[in-house]
Amino acid sequence: MLSAGTPPDWAWVDVAVPRLPVRLPGVSMAGFRHRAPAFVDIAMVAHPSITLLVDLSEGEGVVYETHGRHERGSVVAGLLPRDLRVTGWGAGECLQIRLEPVAAAALFGASPELSGTVVALEDVWGRDAGRAEDRLRAAASWDERFSIAVDILGRRLGAHPPVDPQVAYIWRRTLTSRGRVRVDGLAGEVGWSRKRLWSRFRSQLGITPKRAARLVRFDHAAHLLAAGHAAVRVATESGYADQSHLHREVTTLAGLTPTALAAAPWLAIDDVAWPASSPTQRPAKGGERIPGLR
Repeated sequence: MLSAGTPPDWAWVDVAVPRLPVRLPGVSMAGFRHRAPAFVDIAMVAHPSITLLVDLSEGEGVVYETHGRHERGSVVAGLLPRDLRVTGWGAGECLQIRLEPVAAAALFGASPELSGTVVALEDVWGRDAGRAEDRLRAAASWDERFSIAVDILGRRLGAHPPVDPQVAYIWRRTLTSRGRVRVDGLAGEVGWSRKRLWSRFRSQLGITPKRAARLVRFDHAAHLLAAGHAAVRVATESGYADQSHLHREVTTLAGLTPTALAAAPWLAIDDVAWPASSPTQRPAKGGERIPGLR
């Protein structure tokens, strides 16, 4: 998320993270509690995940606005939501769950419609959304909430067919390479044609392989900028042709300059809530096997 308007004062925000790694592949979560009554206006930035935001606030809660549409309460934000703003007044609590596209497909079903949109959780889960909110709101601690969330998600992960193992493999390769992959090369790795890869990947994850790589690369660059690295170095380390290329990508995907992106208050605590996003962690190395393939 990026600030625009009235940024939050993080001195008044408690951030909770699971004590142990979440035992669900492709799922990470954090809890936020704003202790001071104040108006907050935040703009969200593209991230390589489907984001489930469970509003646990008492009262009216927060409002999500995109393309003139307004959603209140718990929502699912798809990949690349454009012009998404979050506003709210008063103290509040929120459980934020990041789902890699492969995990999201298993949780919500293959749904390209979730790409670039924000929908109410109730529209996706029906009455189960309200039941989930009630269970989470009644929990005595964030540890209990995380356990409940894992139980809720775990029960739903088997409700839909998994994506093709080839698609899951290509997503993982894109993520571990931080977006510095060639689509034609990936197609060859799984024995598919480029056309088939493009079709299956997009139908199951709601985004093309090239767009996925672009988003993952941008996310890595954004965290390097937030960590204080110079734009010219970030461009080189992230695989951009030059600093101008980086500037164009940041402007396109975030609507900000690299300098403004580096100062984003949400990214300033991103490593606290999402340690795996730290630019100091290197991508995994070594060969990866595709399930079901030799």
